[in-house]
Amino acid sequence: MARIRQADVDEVKARTNIADIVGERVALKSAGVGSMKGLCPFHDERSPSFHVRPQVGYYHCFGCGESGDVYSFLRAMDHVSFTEAVERLAGRIGFALHYEDGGAAPETSGRTRLYQANSAAAEWFRGQLSSPEADAARRFLGERGFDAGAAAHFGVGYAPKGWNGVRDAMKAQGFTDDELTTAGLLSQGQRGVYDRFRGRLVWPIRDVTGQTIGFGARKLYDDDQGPKYLNTPETPIYKKAQVLYGLDLAKKDISRSHRVVVVEGYTDVMACHLAGITTAIASCGTAFGSDHITVLRRVMGDDTASGEVIFTFDPDAAGQKAALRAFGDEKRFAAQTYVAVGPDGLDPCDLRLHRGDAAVRAIMDDKTPMFEFVMDQRLAGYDLSTVEGRVGALRAAAPIVAEIRDPALRPGYTRVLARKLGMDLSEVRPAVERATRAARAASEALTTPLAPTAGEETPVARVTIASLPRTADVALERDALMGVLQYGHLLDAAETDAALAVPMSHPALDAVRLSIAAQSDRTRIGWASTAVEATREPFRSLAVELLTATFPALTETEAEASARSLCLRLRVRAVDREKLDLLGAIQRVPPDSEEGRRVRVALRELDQRRRGLSEEK
Repeated sequence: MARIRQADVDEVKARTNIADIVGERVALKSAGVGSMKGLCPFHDERSPSFHVRPQVGYYHCFGCGESGDVYSFLRAMDHVSFTEAVERLAGRIGFALHYEDGGAAPETSGRTRLYQANSAAAEWFRGQLSSPEADAARRFLGERGFDAGAAAHFGVGYAPKGWNGVRDAMKAQGFTDDELTTAGLLSQGQRGVYDRFRGRLVWPIRDVTGQTIGFGARKLYDDDQGPKYLNTPETPIYKKAQVLYGLDLAKKDISRSHRVVVVEGYTDVMACHLAGITTAIASCGTAFGSDHITVLRRVMGDDTASGEVIFTFDPDAAGQKAALRAFGDEKRFAAQTYVAVGPDGLDPCDLRLHRGDAAVRAIMDDKTPMFEFVMDQRLAGYDLSTVEGRVGALRAAAPIVAEIRDPALRPGYTRVLARKLGMDLSEVRPAVERATRAARAASEALTTPLAPTAGEETPVARVTIASLPRTADVALERDALMGVLQYGHLLDAAETDAALAVPMSHPALDAVRLSIAAQSDRTRIGWASTAVEATREPFRSLAVELLTATFPALTETEAEASARSLCLRLRVRAVDREKLDLLGAIQRVPPDSEEGRRVRVALRELDQRRRGLSEEK
């Protein structure tokens, strides 16, 4: 199989800003000069420990240890091959790749073909919306207040009634039945394959990067015996528990405002966006769950209580059940959670249609804290006119108040609960306090690591920046290596080589030093990541941290000056140590001997070198 020329691989990486690629999935914020951070996409975390350094094209999570360059990020996120990752990035920047031995481009992998099939189908469905047969689909949209512009903005299309419309159209573009079936566009029947979506209004479902990965389809005709809404089945690229409709359109505003509105359907998302609520999203064919929260938190940058998550629910029994289910997961958010319910049971789509855009915006402004909404739902199940009912309601509602994340709010809502129950505060407060202690104990039990059982090997601890000894020598070596890895391309090569010529006091830092010193050209794009990858185990993770940690400087000019100063201090330290050794040696030899004279000459030379280094400061 033909391989991409290495020079092209390097050129594409050099022209790609890794922060742009990571930023499509993770809300990144500045973490100092040349560094950005966000919530790790490789594991669930409460506060950001995932760092990206665009200048060196590298990322690292200080929590789980995942690290790499822009290619490894794409491979991990989208499960593509190395070649496909390079080709995808080359396509973004319009770079023409060359293949070794004059070969043709390698065959596209199955996953990439699924993306291509869904994209082609989405385009075909959009075209069908203007066909004469699609009158029912256009009428459906119009009756709900969506014109042609709205349909185009969301990519809405139409699947004709026939059994082979999309199949024939896609086969004409070179896709096979197996590919189309795997993509969820065809279904398998006793007589062969046929179109999964027929006679339906179709919404393309895109991932956070904007790639079409599946579809949601609403039936339009009475003779359609299928469900009201039909979605793409689980495929290698479509996982309904992780997909959020509208996230590709909403992600920028969600990241900027740290606010998200969770609605229940495609038309509700459309209505909210058109009404100015551009942070609205919806789950696709499944309940909003923990995997959706993980995706949202990364896009939101959800690491403080300043954000907002607003859920919209119907006031009926199903809506109340959905609210209680969401409350079970809402603790995963750091942001404050709220519930917004439309007047007269109207969902955002119907509310916009009957009362206008302002009414949709108004219910978001009139939101109720999630815990207060759930408290009312819990109390509604008890007869508060009886002692037994009040006691039961207290037991049911006290844990809700106990779980309020802001402790300053708990006393106030304890009083609210007492008033709703018609009980004395002295009766309600102890119940809330007991529930708070129980919740804290449960949380501690979940977070306490289990000791290894007999026969299990104790895992070897990674060497990290935090685990290094807290001595002046180690601090100097650590900071100097950090400066060279991150700003070595700006430093004088000879001065840096001199600083790295002497072994370091800690074996892990010395392993990193040797790997850096072995890099002959530190002006080459990607040299630092090469040095990191070449660091011998078990010290490679430390090298990654040194490359991606926040360097203490406000500007690049300050960082360059600081890195140069640190290297100079290493050289001065080396001279001082050599002089100390010679001073010890001169005590052990006769002053008039040949060896004594050589030591004195060496000391004079060291003094001259020391003065020269002092003049460089």
